[in-house]
This record gives sequence, structure tokens and C-alpha cells, in this order.
Amino acid sequence: MTESTQIPYLLRAARGEKLERPPVWMMRQAGRYMKAYRALREKYPSFRERSETVDIAVEISLQPWRAFRPDGVILFSDILTPLTGLGIPFDIVESKGPIIDPPIRTQEQVDKLHPLDPEESVPFVGEILRTLKREVGNEAALLGFVGAPWTLAAYSIEGKGSKDYSTIKSMAFSEPAMLHQFLSLVADSIATYVGYQIENGAQVVQMFDSWAGHLSPMDYDIFALPYQQQVVRQVKAKYPDVPLILYISGSAGILERMAQSGVDIVSVDWTVDMADARRRLGPSVGVQGNIDPGILFGSKALIRDRIIDTIRKAGNQGHILNLGHGILPKTPEDNAAFFFETAKQADQLLAVA
Repeated sequence: MTESTQIPYLLRAARGEKLERPPVWMMRQAGRYMKAYRALREKYPSFRERSETVDIAVEISLQPWRAFRPDGVILFSDILTPLTGLGIPFDIVESKGPIIDPPIRTQEQVDKLHPLDPEESVPFVGEILRTLKREVGNEAALLGFVGAPWTLAAYSIEGKGSKDYSTIKSMAFSEPAMLHQFLSLVADSIATYVGYQIENGAQVVQMFDSWAGHLSPMDYDIFALPYQQQVVRQVKAKYPDVPLILYISGSAGILERMAQSGVDIVSVDWTVDMADARRRLGPSVGVQGNIDPGILFGSKALIRDRIIDTIRKAGNQGHILNLGHGILPKTPEDNAAFFFETAKQADQLLAVA
């Protein structure tokens, strides 16, 4: 066995190796579509209990690994998890989503926040990652993830999910200095958090800037991109060989800007044709995605055809096959299994298609 093949397959792709097929995992692959997860949710109804209790989070992280053998196993957690370490309390209510009370609205509140010390505030994350690394070994890449500064700030300022982001945008356009101070603190803390995940076993880390797609390109350049760059710059200074992925939902208008963040891989949603994404991003940036999660409600022939189409357009270098967003709750598990099986046979299917 060569040294290269001892490296997890997904990590080889993320580092730019040419491969016979792309590695495959799914965003939200540990979650509500799985019967095993729903059974655990009934037993432990609190999301924070599930994600912050080591044994439970490890079990949930491993459920899709045992069922489907994806090329990546991702930490079961939430992007808001580190907020408590900055001094921002939150809860996640099953039917309502995240709740931050009180939300961050004043200069006094911003001034009282402090940098994240992961060992002090989220030690369970390190233990979960170390346990997963022992369980999975080199059979799959261990994926960590974090929220990006704009998105974490948006949750913190809105106090909950939003459709129009009016509160944070009001702060952006009326009190920009305060928002920039907040974003910079969050960026430094997220960089620390990424490093903590890497030191505890994460081999690839994905940053979710879920709400940045709701900014105009001009405002993305002012309020999102500089703080993505701040995170990436600090992480790459200490861990230059760890691939970083950036995902933004609704990113068709800002793909090129995403690449300017300095990440290795841009995760593309399904609103962009993969061939267009490749052309727009250029050969030096990897891609992830980008199958519409709704396709998994279709026939197996349709699922297979879309997988082949995406892989053809992405090429055999620097592509990680994934959905363009998280797998949907009512997705048939058989179709999820077929997605993984087909992806792993992609080299054979491409040869005969």
C-alpha cells in the first residue's frame, strides 16, 4: 500500500489529487431522515443535549457512517455551539430553531463579549472529535465545521432565524463600526475554534456562511468576505495543509467572491450548473456539490443520471460530491443509500455511460 492510499480518500481529493471517482458525503447526513436518529431524538429531545453529550453526539455522527460508509464523517454539532464561549447564551428549540435571548443590539453588549477559549467552553467538541477519529481511523476523512462571522453575527443580532435580516442590516447601515467590531471578535474566535477542531482530529473543516447569500455583492465585500478572510488567514498561518471549504446557500451571484476568501474548496448549491461553477472559479479552486436534495425523492434512474452529470461537469480533480444543501428530513433512506452506492461506482458508470 502506498503512502497516498493511507490518506483518507476525501482528504486526497481536497488536496487536489486526480482520482478515479469523487469522494462523497452529504451535508446534514447525520439527522432527521434517519430512523435511528429519530429514535435517539425521542429519547433525548433537547438538541443541545444531543450535540453536547459526547456519547450521544458520537453515536449520531457515526449513524450514517455505519449505514452508508460515506468518505467523510462530520462532527454532529451546531454552528452556534461556540457562542456561549463568547458570552452569548442560546438555545435550540425543536420546532422553532435557534433562540438568542437577549440578542446583541448595543455597544455595551458588544464590549462585554470576550474571545473564545474552546478548551474552557466547548471541551466536549474536542472529545467528540478524538473519539470519532479513533472509531473511523483512515477509512474516512473526519470533517469539522464552523459558522462564518456574518452568519453567527446575524443569529446573535436577530435573536432567531429571519426572512429579511432587517435587524442586522439596520445595524450594518446605521452603526457599522459596532458591527465591524463584533464581526472581528467573532472571526478571531472562529479561527481559534477551527484550530481547536484541527488539533483534536478534524482533517477538513467546512465553514457555513448560511446567511451571506442574502447580502448584495457590495455588502458581501464589506461585511462577509473580510471576516471569512480573517478566519482563513489565521487558520492557514498555523495549519497550511488542512483544506477549508466554504458553503453559502443562494451563492450563484457571489461564487467568484467566495473564492477570494482563501478557502481551498467552494461548496456550490444547485442553482449553479457545475460546469458554469468550474468555469467561473477556475482550475485552482476545488468544488463541492451540487445535487439538489429534492432529487433524492425521485427515481433511482434520475438520481444516477444527476450524479453522472455532476461528476462529468466537475471533472476528476478537486471535486467532492455532495448535495447543494442539507439532506431533507423526509428523504427515503433507501434513496440516500443508493446515492452513496452510485457515487462509489461512478468510475464504472462513467465508463459505460
